[in-house]
Amino acid sequence: MIASELKDRLEEPNPPLLLDVRTPEEHEFVALPNSTLIPLHELAARFEELNESREREIVVYCHHGMRSRQAIGFLREVGFTKLHNLEGGIDAWSLLTGGQLPRY
Repeated sequence: MIASELKDRLEEPNPPLLLDVRTPEEHEFVALPNSTLIPLHELAARFEELNESREREIVVYCHHGMRSRQAIGFLREVGFTKLHNLEGGIDAWSLLTGGQLPRY
């Protein structure tokens, strides 16, 4: 999913769950609003925290989209199906906002 599509989806009545798989330090620096943080290296131990969202659409993001792709692969293996990768990650989102959010 590209950033502009996500922006539109977040304005809908039932927006997707946002899953940030970056580190806590990255998340603290800049994050999408109302996102859930589960760092990629903790996902295998913590994925059950997402169980009540199994039927909900989930957009997974990281800095540029690489870690989120790995996270999606794992989540598919454990039965999640409505998954999207934020192409270009938080960096693409920051560009979309016209500099309102910091980039790193």
